Amino acid sequence: MEWVEVTAANIEQATESALRQLGVDADDAEVIVVSEPTKGLFGRMRGEARVKARVRPAGPRPKRNRNRRERTSERSGGEQRPQQQKKEKPEVKGEKPRANAGKQGRGNNSGRSQQSGERRPKQEEREMADGITLEEQAKVGQEFLKGLLDAYGYEASVEIRKLDDETLELAVTGEELGLLVGPRGTTLAALQDITRTVVQAKFTARTDRILVDVAQYRERRVVALRRWIAGIADEVKTSGEERALEPMSPADRKVIHDAVNEIEGVETRSEGEDARRYVVLVPSD
Repeated sequence: MEWVEVTAANIEQATESALRQLGVDADDAEVIVVSEPTKGLFGRMRGEARVKARVRPAGPRPKRNRNRRERTSERSGGEQRPQQQKKEKPEVKGEKPRANAGKQGRGNNSGRSQQSGERRPKQEEREMADGITLEEQAKVGQEFLKGLLDAYGYEASVEIRKLDDETLELAVTGEELGLLVGPRGTTLAALQDITRTVVQAKFTARTDRILVDVAQYRERRVVALRRWIAGIADEVKTSGEERALEPMSPADRKVIHDAVNEIEGVETRSEGEDARRYVVLVPSD
């Protein structure tokens, strides 16, 4: 990550100034004290405090795997995990009918009729869910978050915000919401997963376009990432060499892809799997 260097009258002021420049909280930054004022004659302070800070990396830099490169579709949207399909029981061919096959056959046919009758309402629900709007899904998530905040005694509000034609955000605002964000946004990511699960339980339509933000954490994180990746992109264009970043969450990787997509002369791709997935910046022709 790119370091910023700040000087001020004391360490506290220098640190606060560096965090403002990065656009992140103290939990999401690495701060190094370069120098601090010293006491002079009669207790007067001499010199200035100087600190270096950067956005805290999500993890150690991965080893490059040049044999497994793949283009990503993340630039056009968020990542989705493929849904697991239910395995159907294979039919057994060539079985010999038993002596009471006739009775069993009648019983099985009756069972199939009953099962078909039970499945019809679920099929109708799926067909109805296809017509459910994203706004209706977001309202379900909004009510869930309001109930959760109330249960834990938080005085906060939940607002539905439209980010684009296919993405809505449930923005939680209030006082002292740091616990809902957690270190480097880990608690916030879990809160978003739970909210999507609640919505998915009611609607079969996809919910990957519903985001959750607390105390504008994602907004500040996006600003910091876009500013940081602009500097990395310039280095890649100047050197003409690829640059692999640290493993990041799907949300952070999407920010990187979208930001680089607006910069000429640089492209991105994703490598790695699951929690070790990361972005590589590549010079373009």
